[in-house]
Amino acid sequence: MKEYELTVLIHPDLEADIETPLAKIRDIIKTAGGEITTEDNWGKKKLAYKINKEDFAVYVYFDVKLPADAPLKISNIFNITEEVIRYLLVTVDEKGRKAIEEDKKRASSREDDSRED
Repeated sequence: MKEYELTVLIHPDLEADIETPLAKIRDIIKTAGGEITTEDNWGKKKLAYKINKEDFAVYVYFDVKLPADAPLKISNIFNITEEVIRYLLVTVDEKGRKAIEEDKKRASSREDDSRED
């Protein structure tokens, strides 16, 4: 299975009961044979431009593992799902992810070194 990053913009009117559309999204991913490794609700944010006459959306980020045919299945379902305003499904850049982790390690070691002085 390949790793992907999925960001979903959910209709802002559903913010009060966000668990219902999230359960639907989780079910779509699992039905396609995927596995959710992390989920992060970024909350309601202003959009850069109006989408479907909406100025705001609830942003939710997922790290998922999907089989080869799942991205197409998920895209087809999200395109007709009313709760989802927009979504972005991209493959994980392993080199980029490792570089970020190394930068974080270097930064933390520098902080530790400066504390010792």
